[in-house]
Amino acid sequence: MPDYDVVLTDVCKTYPGDTRAVIDFNASIERGSFVAMLGPSGCGKTTTLRMIGGLEEVTTGKIYLSGKDVTDLPPSQRDTSMMFQSFALFPHRTVLQNVEFSLKMRGIESNERRRQAQDMIELVGLTELTDRFPRDLSGGQRQRVALGRALISRPTVLLLDEPLGSLDYSLRQAMMVELKKIQQEIGITFIMVTHSQQEALSMADSVIVMSDAVIQQTGTSREINEMPRTRFVAEFIGNNNLFEGILTSVSGSIALIEHGDSMFYVNVSDDHLHHTVGSSVSLSVRADCVVTGTNSDMANRIDATYVATEYLGSLETDVFEFAPNHYVHVEQHRASKNRTYQVGEKETLCWSAVSAVLLD
Repeated sequence: MPDYDVVLTDVCKTYPGDTRAVIDFNASIERGSFVAMLGPSGCGKTTTLRMIGGLEEVTTGKIYLSGKDVTDLPPSQRDTSMMFQSFALFPHRTVLQNVEFSLKMRGIESNERRRQAQDMIELVGLTELTDRFPRDLSGGQRQRVALGRALISRPTVLLLDEPLGSLDYSLRQAMMVELKKIQQEIGITFIMVTHSQQEALSMADSVIVMSDAVIQQTGTSREINEMPRTRFVAEFIGNNNLFEGILTSVSGSIALIEHGDSMFYVNVSDDHLHHTVGSSVSLSVRADCVVTGTNSDMANRIDATYVATEYLGSLETDVFEFAPNHYVHVEQHRASKNRTYQVGEKETLCWSAVSAVLLD
């Protein structure tokens, strides 16, 4: 049985005026894991993080830290620490003084807190900057100071509220690697809030996707990306093509979906089939699972018209119009792409039944 540092059971948060910010949040977070709560602004992820830290009251439900019910305890009686997006460093204190501050407040003797602070500064890679003030540091360096200050007390859980949100692109890329590396070195449970799917999918062991105050899906990065459970997740994560249709039959592990004049085949499992024959359904196909040209090994094929190509680094995404205002994306690495298209050119697009996902 895994050990859980954090367990939330039926947690809800309702503000005056019956505004429901979090609805029936359930999660069990394993000790030493890195968990990301991912979703758009206003979905309830930051409110949930603040409830875990004791900065927001829980309306109903329970929160447990290391098996202890902390639902009604103040922040000072919870073994958590929080790192804010703004970093909130003391401008008149040096790097060393900022990092050791919480130890000073706890009455730790001067030499001991200096030793611990210097060890933490070394861990976050700021040994040469110990005596500098925040104004003399770059954004990435200030973030490292904030991280060291949050970790110096060795909390059971570190709560991170959009920790990379104020950094530019190159710094953010570098700090994603550093943050994950530090988490693995110290073995403390990290719970991070972010609206960036890149941050969540790159760093987290487990991702909790939220929308409209509820959990849409929980899983590993691969599960979230390759097996979205709801339409929201399919639209929010990655580059997915969506189709609507009628579930006409299920034979073994294959569901047949009628979409206008087209029939789509979807591989389904018993525990993932929540629809009845005759009901309206949605299916998702990742853009990198769609291929161009007729492929006899693939059950699904449609005819579409080339519209444009989108470029992102080494990836190219060809965009085709399948029906009026219904576009299908085909994603592939530039090095493996073997042809280009002219606007208005017709092409056959194919994908396998296994590549299609029937959404809840």
